[in-house]
Amino acid sequence: MSDMVRLAIDFENPSPEWWEAGGRDLWDAILEGFDNNDAVVDRSIADSWLAEAAKLPGWEGGSEFSPHPICIKEVDEDEIL
Repeated sequence: MSDMVRLAIDFENPSPEWWEAGGRDLWDAILEGFDNNDAVVDRSIADSWLAEAAKLPGWEGGSEFSPHPICIKEVDEDEIL
C-alpha cells in the first residue's frame, strides 16, 4: 500500500492556463472511474503523470503553499481504497 499516492486538484491554485493548455485532458485521462477531485495511483504512475503535467503552460507560478494545479498526497495506511 505504501507505493500508492493520491493525485488531487489543488483548489488553491486554479491555473486556468494549465487546464486550458491540455491539463483538463491529462486529468481526465488519469481519473479512470475516480471522482473528479482525486485519483489514487501507484507512485511510479504519479511521477510519470506529474512529469507530463509539468510540460504544460501554467504548471509553474502558483504560491509557495500551492505551486501547481495538481498536488500529490500520501495515502493513509488505514485508508480503504
